[in-house]
Amino acid sequence: MGQISTPSSQGSGADRAGRRIYDLLRSQIADGTLAAGAQVPSTRALAADLGVSRTTVTAAYEQLAAEGFLATSAGRVARVATPLAAPERSDTKPKQRGRTAPTLSAFGCRVAAIDMPGLAPAEPCRIDFLYGAVASRDFPSLAWRRAYQAELLRHQRRLYYVAPEGDASLRRSLQGYLRRARGLACDAEQILVVHGSQQAIDLCARLLLNPGDAFVFEEPGYLMARRCFEATGAEALAIAVDALGLGTARLPKDDRTRLAYVTPSHQFPLGGVLPIGRRLELLRWARTHRAWVVEDDYDGEFRYGQRPIDALQSIDTEGRVIYIGTFSKALSPQLRLGYLVLPPDLVPVFRQAKRLADRHAPVLEQRVLASLIDSGAYERHVRRTRRAHERRRAALLDAVEHHLPGGAAVTGTAAGLHGVLWLPFLRPQDEPALAAAVRSRGVGVYPVSPLFAKPESRMQPRPAGLILGYASLTVEEIDQGMRVLAAVIAERSAKPSVGR
Repeated sequence: MGQISTPSSQGSGADRAGRRIYDLLRSQIADGTLAAGAQVPSTRALAADLGVSRTTVTAAYEQLAAEGFLATSAGRVARVATPLAAPERSDTKPKQRGRTAPTLSAFGCRVAAIDMPGLAPAEPCRIDFLYGAVASRDFPSLAWRRAYQAELLRHQRRLYYVAPEGDASLRRSLQGYLRRARGLACDAEQILVVHGSQQAIDLCARLLLNPGDAFVFEEPGYLMARRCFEATGAEALAIAVDALGLGTARLPKDDRTRLAYVTPSHQFPLGGVLPIGRRLELLRWARTHRAWVVEDDYDGEFRYGQRPIDALQSIDTEGRVIYIGTFSKALSPQLRLGYLVLPPDLVPVFRQAKRLADRHAPVLEQRVLASLIDSGAYERHVRRTRRAHERRRAALLDAVEHHLPGGAAVTGTAAGLHGVLWLPFLRPQDEPALAAAVRSRGVGVYPVSPLFAKPESRMQPRPAGLILGYASLTVEEIDQGMRVLAAVIAERSAKPSVGR
């Protein structure tokens, strides 16, 4: 059989034998042992020589022919195909070449240069005040399973893509829900279902901003949104927030600013609620400068002691506000479902962009959600989890008062699922070391400094702050976590280097 020899590895079964024959022939073709145009043994001869079935050899030959390594035809001997480009042969080891940087678009270069904090560790702390996490025990598993099974068994004539704006049943359900829960009147045609609020923000950034434009951003604010807008090449104009939210008196007067991103129902992270006067001023500014306002209502359903604040878009008469909602806080961030309520003029282009990005959001989950909203199960779930979150919120406030030194205070807890703990006896630059020391004892807390755009030197002095999410914890865990934090603060305060 000339140049072909049996491989030394042992194995059993036709598939393994066929794979070994394939690998052997391909390697000998690649290294030139079997030259271009050379005959290869007949399937019958090679099968006899290797002690395998002819069918096994034939299958290996057919695979090599399909990939272009062999040229075969009926009644003729198989030959090694002429390679498209002969590999360079050299007796010397090639020199190690340095790897060149990949060629990226301008957008790709901006994304590569973005400085983002790492994701939370895969192994969570024993007690983790991670914002954005919700308790798995709060998920309405029974209601979801029933609705999911019913939808799964529903007969469909065919399985195919749906419209990019999302399933009609969910958009109709959301239309009614938003009127009841957020005071927002819209047509179902204005709703676009997306993969969570982050995709909504990304679509706004790509479709509404150009390099060289500017956008208004809350200071401090949601870092992922700021980075998303900056990736377009636009400039962030950070406007400080106070106890009431965005300082609208400082909105820019030039027309270079094309967009303002705001969280008016519960400012992230400080928790202010934008009053009606500032809301109207923001809408007047948007109308005057023909700018868009992106309203991120990330956790507006969870307000304690009062009904939720109506959406900013509910008083927009000029079609300048884009409303973003999400199911991440009420159900699960792993669900990856959110929605936009768009001004009518923006509906066609946003639908087209969604279609180009990923066709549409998962249909089965959309229909399950529609079923839960229509049956009232979703709103009952929101009311039930709101009560649970209110107990956790009270536990956090109580634990801070009882365990932490005087002066420590939590703000922004009138709504939402987190608070900011201010520690006036520590400096902002102490935050990373404090968080690391607490984490070493099994408790996760998170510095607030990364949410500020401006360096400390350009801001009014402020104390150290920690953002504390409590939605995934029990009352007991919240108390234990604050005890650990208090112990670490006491140890650090005893050191002469700590303090101002």
